[in-house]
Amino acid sequence: MNTKEVDVAGAAGSHADKDHCCDSGTPPAPDQIAAAGSGTAFRIDTMDCAAEESEIRRALAPVTAVRGLSFQLGARILTIDAPEPVIPEALVAIRKAGFDPQPVANDGPAAGAIAPVSQGLWRLGFGLTLAVAAELLAFFAPETLLFKILGMALAAAAIGLAGLSTYKKGLAALRRGQFNINALMAVAVTGAFLIGQWPEAAMVMALYAIAELIEGRALDRARNAIKSLLDLAPDTAEVREADGDWKEIAATEVALETIVRVKPGARVPLDGVITAGTTAINQAPVTGESIPVDKAPGDPVFAGTINDTGMIEMRVTAAANNTTLARIIDAVEKAQGTRAPTQKFVDRFAAIYTPVIFALAVAVALLTPWLMDWTWSQSVYKALVLLVIACPCALVIATPVTLVSGLAAAARRGILIKGGIYLEGAHKLKAIALDKTGTITEGKPKLVATETMVKDLPEEQVLRWAAVLAGQSDHPVSRAIAQGLPQGEGDVQQFTALPGRGVRAIVDGQTLVLGNHRLIEERKQCSGDIEARLAVHEAEGRSVTLLASESQVLVIFAVADTIKGSSREALVQLHALGVSSVMLTGDNTATAKSIARQAGIDDARGDLLPEDKLAAIEEMQKRYGLTAMTGDGINDAPALARSDMGFAMGGAGTDTAMEAADVVIMNDDLRRIPETIRLSRRTRTVLLQNIVLALGVKAVFLVLAIFGTATMWMAIFADMGASLLVIFNGLRLLRMGSVESGK
Repeated sequence: MNTKEVDVAGAAGSHADKDHCCDSGTPPAPDQIAAAGSGTAFRIDTMDCAAEESEIRRALAPVTAVRGLSFQLGARILTIDAPEPVIPEALVAIRKAGFDPQPVANDGPAAGAIAPVSQGLWRLGFGLTLAVAAELLAFFAPETLLFKILGMALAAAAIGLAGLSTYKKGLAALRRGQFNINALMAVAVTGAFLIGQWPEAAMVMALYAIAELIEGRALDRARNAIKSLLDLAPDTAEVREADGDWKEIAATEVALETIVRVKPGARVPLDGVITAGTTAINQAPVTGESIPVDKAPGDPVFAGTINDTGMIEMRVTAAANNTTLARIIDAVEKAQGTRAPTQKFVDRFAAIYTPVIFALAVAVALLTPWLMDWTWSQSVYKALVLLVIACPCALVIATPVTLVSGLAAAARRGILIKGGIYLEGAHKLKAIALDKTGTITEGKPKLVATETMVKDLPEEQVLRWAAVLAGQSDHPVSRAIAQGLPQGEGDVQQFTALPGRGVRAIVDGQTLVLGNHRLIEERKQCSGDIEARLAVHEAEGRSVTLLASESQVLVIFAVADTIKGSSREALVQLHALGVSSVMLTGDNTATAKSIARQAGIDDARGDLLPEDKLAAIEEMQKRYGLTAMTGDGINDAPALARSDMGFAMGGAGTDTAMEAADVVIMNDDLRRIPETIRLSRRTRTVLLQNIVLALGVKAVFLVLAIFGTATMWMAIFADMGASLLVIFNGLRLLRMGSVESGK
């Protein structure tokens, strides 16, 4: 993984300039998950692998006014960023390459409009039938001129029906001097036809077209896995009209600020904020959480989630094509277009491999009659078999189908990975830096301990006094105390804030103070026993507040930002994966070390400014190697951008942190980080398996083609078999469900 820019301003754009290629608690605000790209969008039905993307790039290379290209092969969409007058020139170049671009609207996630996979089934079925008829005619009919002409006609018709698009693209590639998959098939089938093997040529082309159809369908299964989330949002919504009546209309027609009603058991149609009613919402489609979240007026709800219990009314805050769910899908589709390291290697390898194989086939055709005493017909036939076997489709398709499956599986678990480069690279992480507040801890102070210091007054009475006093203050610590105690009532007079110390008031005729350690010391009410008790709490990183009368300390309250239940488990899993952990926080060092000790973090560094966190990341990279950063605030953005991989908390996270990060954890659960690493390791394993499978099958049949008895039938089945093996192996990642156990 490459080092990213450090500055916060640059962080927001550090992920925008990606290379594109083929075969990418409370969730964040929709407009922070993905931004729509600029340019003119076109759908190309036959653009379904990295080789074809490369062909289009090469075809458009001479069109110098093209500023950029974006490939979203999940929807077979090409977006051309160029001045409007240049677009026709670009389309001409694409059509010369054998493709047929058709304009599409560019107003939302492309997942909603997947093009047909390949040629019509009827054409393939009819073409295969004619190919079989040509084979039967060659086998059973007498060898007369009439039957030969009839056989040739049947074979030619079968080739035309099944392989017309292959021929067009293959001839276009040959005219440009390129030896891609389609060029190999066009040459092999034409050569076989010319040397009198027309039944075999027809069957090879028909089987190749069917294999392409099967591969396309299998690839679409991976690409459309995330699209299934979009289907979770209902097509209609029940809106309140001006007269107060309710009417059901299409969700796409609902305007912002409209009031929508959602009944128990129904799915939420759009993003919004609850205005009436309480309920529990199942947010699994967006965050991956299995436990429903309680919601009340003022709380946000998201399209595609399930209203479990009560009737609610909500104010719509996002249009149907701009909901959090739609943005997630759009972000994952864009991520599918980023080129991972393994894919870059495969693309470079295939660019060399195909011309070399073509040259080898020419050598076999021209030299073996002299070197091995074969007939010219035998030599040409073996060369053609070699071309079919050597088709690099399985190798080219091995990487993208795996990465797309992994990205979709992660999205289902509430992990939004911004590109294949991060999915593949996470397995290399050696250390992770973690912010404290909102990442390891809840980010909300809570009352964690209460110690009553007097026995001559009822405990219920002194706690009521504390609740009344705390309820009068807006300080976060006071609010935590008020929320942690039973609600109390009392006659409050002469309430006074003591800046930096606490508050004072007369409650029920009793003069009381609720303040910090400094205030009690100034009042000379500290004792050795109280100091000892305070020291214990302060060593645990707690904020201590005391309730005192004019004569004595009545109660000691300890408030702390509590550790999330999932954080300890996440740290255990990270350490089991061999990843070291370091806490980086702006809080004081004592609190940092206490929280780190409770959470099981290896090291803790406190009192850090944003530039200090940045320096700490650089030091960790030198010490450990590849280092990740996890945070949620603006002050974390420089470190997130500088780290080798940034994880942002999507619920509590700021917009800047989510822009700077490479991975967004939608429900703020740290366990998603070790889950990402395990998914990355599994993805890496499947990638290597696919490459070995693709090259291994090719190697065996290449030897058989030259020195054995391999036929064109065997060649096409070898190619088809290798392609299907790598596709279905890659699709296994979609069935992972949860990888929390590491299984």
